[in-house]
Amino acid sequence: MTDETASSTVAIKGPVSTEEPQFDPIVTPRETGLFNIDKSVIDSFPIRGTRVIHAFAYGQSRLSQTVKLVVEFPDKSTECYFLKVIMQGELARKMCEGEYESLKAIHDVSPDFSPKPYAWGNYGDGRSESYFILEEFPPALLARGLADLHQRSKSPTGKFGFHVQTCHGRIVQQVEWWDDSWAAVFDRHLRHFISLAYSYLKWPEFDAVGTLILDKVVPRLLLPLQQNSHILKPSLIHGDCWDGNTAMNAKSGNAFVIDMCSFYGHNEYDTGNWRAPRHKLSSGEYISHYKAIIPPSEPAGDWDARNLLYSLTFNIGNAISIPGSRQAHVVCDDMMALCNMFCPNDLRDAMAELEKSKDRSVDVAWVI
Repeated sequence: MTDETASSTVAIKGPVSTEEPQFDPIVTPRETGLFNIDKSVIDSFPIRGTRVIHAFAYGQSRLSQTVKLVVEFPDKSTECYFLKVIMQGELARKMCEGEYESLKAIHDVSPDFSPKPYAWGNYGDGRSESYFILEEFPPALLARGLADLHQRSKSPTGKFGFHVQTCHGRIVQQVEWWDDSWAAVFDRHLRHFISLAYSYLKWPEFDAVGTLILDKVVPRLLLPLQQNSHILKPSLIHGDCWDGNTAMNAKSGNAFVIDMCSFYGHNEYDTGNWRAPRHKLSSGEYISHYKAIIPPSEPAGDWDARNLLYSLTFNIGNAISIPGSRQAHVVCDDMMALCNMFCPNDLRDAMAELEKSKDRSVDVAWVI
């Protein structure tokens, strides 16, 4: 079937909840229907005269339509590509540009660890859609491949941050700036997630605890990484490395990663997403393999607390993005745990002040 005759509406499956544990994320996606391909995609192939001979809805995605393309080149050879179409207007543009630039940066460093991106842009059919194309091919085992990416990557400025906005799902990350301080970059990144969470996490203590996390815990855990002669290398990170963003080549059995929202940060940040029990990557085996290649940064004794801190953005993102998410309770418990570890007196004072304000509001209500 050619691109001209493919149907655009067949068997596109609905969203998949990330709340349930993903016990086997390396399942080959299924071809579930036909998909119409716009001319703007065909024009973006690297070889002129390329013809789409098959286009199937492929796998499942909450935020986009994902398509497997089989194309024929002028010399009659064929190749498979992966197409993602997001219909979210201006947000789609940011998501596609951010992921394209993330993929490009990762592929330049570790070509065996991510698909090669070819193009992104407006889908070109009159709607505000964006697209990008990925070549389907495999790279290396997950922990080893991620560690290799972290070790071999080099920030173009020598600083932390990124040159464009990238998106964690629908959340536009605040990482498009450069700074010598990882604590400063992460503070802005987490501060944005916390500000978005206020309307989702219906927890009276969230405001006070969120302030303590940013003002007390972040500097306590992250400033020492670059103090006392400690040097922290800005590493290119995936940004959302969990089961659903990994895949496996059916022939080689090698794992690779997709759906990046990258920036240059502390390499341990990526493993914060491996902490969540809802992910298979929470298995200690993955962390052990990673640590065997890249030991914890100094002070090494803070590794687990840093990992808990880094998990906050991923769990807040889940709580915001997934209707009925249970991660709100996890976020609250983890934030309280961090405050109890590093600023217990401030936490006690904040909770006491909150109780006083509750009492005052009751008194005012009674007078009224």
